[in-house]
Amino acid sequence: MTEPSVRFRGLPVSAGTAAGLLRIIGDTAVDDTTAAAATPADVTAAFAAVAAERSALADRLRAAGRGSEAEIIAIGALIAGDPSLSAPAIAAMRDGADAASAVRAATEGHAAAMEKLANPDLAERAGDIRQIASAVLERLRRGGAAAGADADAEAGDFILVRREVSPADLIESAEEGLVGAVSVVGGASSHAAIVARGLGVPMIAGASPEVLALSPGLAAVLDADAGELTVGGAGPSDAQRAAAIRRRRSPRAAADDERAAEPPRTADGHQVVVLCNVASAVETRRGLAAGAAGVGLLRTELPYTQAADWPTLAQQRSQLGPILELLADRAAVVRLLDFSGDKIPPFLVAQPGPEAPASLPAGAGLAALLAHPSALADQLRAILETGRDARLAVLIPMVTSLREVSRVREVLKQTAGALAVATPPLGIMVELESTAANAAAFAGAVDFFSIGTNDLTGDVLGLGRRDQAAGPALAAHPRVLALVKGVAKAGREAGITVSVCGDSAADARVLPLLVGAGVRTVSVPAARVSTVRSWISNLNFLACKELTERALQASTAAEVWDLVPAL
Repeated sequence: MTEPSVRFRGLPVSAGTAAGLLRIIGDTAVDDTTAAAATPADVTAAFAAVAAERSALADRLRAAGRGSEAEIIAIGALIAGDPSLSAPAIAAMRDGADAASAVRAATEGHAAAMEKLANPDLAERAGDIRQIASAVLERLRRGGAAAGADADAEAGDFILVRREVSPADLIESAEEGLVGAVSVVGGASSHAAIVARGLGVPMIAGASPEVLALSPGLAAVLDADAGELTVGGAGPSDAQRAAAIRRRRSPRAAADDERAAEPPRTADGHQVVVLCNVASAVETRRGLAAGAAGVGLLRTELPYTQAADWPTLAQQRSQLGPILELLADRAAVVRLLDFSGDKIPPFLVAQPGPEAPASLPAGAGLAALLAHPSALADQLRAILETGRDARLAVLIPMVTSLREVSRVREVLKQTAGALAVATPPLGIMVELESTAANAAAFAGAVDFFSIGTNDLTGDVLGLGRRDQAAGPALAAHPRVLALVKGVAKAGREAGITVSVCGDSAADARVLPLLVGAGVRTVSVPAARVSTVRSWISNLNFLACKELTERALQASTAAEVWDLVPAL
């Protein structure tokens, strides 16, 4: 007899539908009898094994040319192998505690200390420590077997469920059966959501914690468009499974039939260049196969958000090489390390930078990069060395002053001169309201603008990246749209390119407004390239201009959405 289905609601953060078996990691209701009986040697071995598993996976990813993903996984190995995480558990066991309680108490102590940090973005990183604890406990429950052994042994599609799905979770599993994701925390502007959209993985966030208590292996259907996970019942249909398999088609195979990336034109003949936003080789391959003319935003910081120190020159070469080698003779806009917002690594917590702007935590963002004696030069060297065959451009994040631009340009020229290569164009991210409002002053000092609508919208409307009210469509708000139009005008008058690299360019309620505001280049999640190209061909440039002017007279984003015709 068919079991009744159970439905869980969540916030849609990456569109699409998926069908598969649940893979639940962490926080599940399980029997800890076996784990409790483990010895100190078992616990030591479990931490070491979890570290070794992640290190081995990182090696496999590097061998497959997926250097960016490898660095993310390697950081997890460092966390698991840190003695400060395992030593308190061993000490508690020697004082009489059982293994499960000792591991849970020790790791939770570290996580709780992280949560008490004044910086809320860093406090949320306690979830990473809990993920390691879950992997160790699961291994102990299985008597030493790999935590994911049963799940990995089952071939087929799976929907990942965990308290906080991370970018690493998505990148690691992108070509290994992952068809959907459900996160209890997070929002549409979190970096996990951004990576999910780039990979084309349906995802919801803000689900009830009760979802973590479900039994792994249950059949489920995720309708991320409706924000709903349905578990049980008749299970996924053959048609749903087939759709999931098509969605997961290998990007390396898709690249074999890559079409020429001729920029699309509006119905009345105006060209709009479509690039893609990426943080990994897998996203890059998908974007190019879908017709992207290149990469308009290469996020370089995601592999290092849990790092113990600044990334080395060798690490950055390893990360950038597999991506930039795919971009020979193509646009490759590489953003400098952007340790701000929800991406501030632990090593920056106690290192206040003398030039930190008031809008950012002390020691974070561009100020930290400029204050370090070698971090900027190392990254620029890695970019120039690994991107010799690409049409490189360098992008500065979170700019607040012309002095910052001058400092980066000086180091860029010095580094290019030392390598005897041409100095690539230098542009800035326009992500802060003050920078957007002062675009005319910046236009004469840079070679291009790239408008980051995710952060710009958040800054204008007072929303954080993990705020569930945030999302790409809010860039249609008249206050944000007016700033975008002003930046486009300043760029046009200065003769420099202006692009939008925020996810709003892939939203049907915002794209016509951006085109109407004067934007002629957009960079979108890799999985959305084909859709955005088709939308552009259906647009009329003059109609978009008129639409944007009407939108600027509205009061709210919702009022603007009502004005935008369906694409």
